[in-house]
Amino acid sequence: MKYRECVIVRGGGDIATGTIYRLHQAGFKVIILEIKNPTAIRRTVSFSQAIFDGEMAVEGVRSRLCANVEQIKQAHIDHVIPIVIDPEGVLIDQYKPLAVIDAVLAKKNLGTSKDMADIVIALGPGFLAGVDSHAVIETNRGHNLGRVIYNGEAEENTGIPGSIDAITWDRVVYSPDEGPINVYKDIESIVEVGDLLAEVNGNIVVSNISGLVRGMIQQGTSVFKGMKIADVDPRGSKVDCHTISDKARSIGGAVLEAILHLEMAIKE
Repeated sequence: MKYRECVIVRGGGDIATGTIYRLHQAGFKVIILEIKNPTAIRRTVSFSQAIFDGEMAVEGVRSRLCANVEQIKQAHIDHVIPIVIDPEGVLIDQYKPLAVIDAVLAKKNLGTSKDMADIVIALGPGFLAGVDSHAVIETNRGHNLGRVIYNGEAEENTGIPGSIDAITWDRVVYSPDEGPINVYKDIESIVEVGDLLAEVNGNIVVSNISGLVRGMIQQGTSVFKGMKIADVDPRGSKVDCHTISDKARSIGGAVLEAILHLEMAIKE
């Protein structure tokens, strides 16, 4: 693969991974910036899992934990996506990428600004296109999912989980307390209503529905009360545990579109 310009993506969770995957496949030299202890629950389709395991493969594309510039360079030589613990974005000034993508999905701006690169794109609510970034991508499911916004904001966070087989709240699992989590049913486990999924500070967490554990936060992660820690899929397809979701693909395609559109404007 002959690489194009460098793109830095802040965040490596499952939605971010849809974007990272598309950009890599389109030939961009991608670098992922993550926090020390990522909290993605769909870990089997999140490049951020490389922070824990050293490497992570999603649909045939690998990410690798890197500690310095030489390791980043070698990863690109190996056609592997480097991921670096850099929550402050120090590498942005060092690499001066064509584009910076805020894919943290914090529902608010944690420090991304339009002057970080020639192209700055933010995913989801909390950003004003034209002020905080050059473009914002709609992440809310529905008619506008994946829409590129060049002026304005994405829809506000509804707080309602996406519907799967008409099930919303009951499929998503939240922590009952704060403290390190002890996982009993990891991803790909088949569970029934009432089955023990995990324990936090002596408080048990059970499944509200029958299905397949599609997402589970990393064992030992320090969680807080009300934090999303797991996701049970009533459809029970293990294939879905290892493939990028329709939502992540849609958002990734929108990011690619926005980069190419804004890149043309720069060159005119």
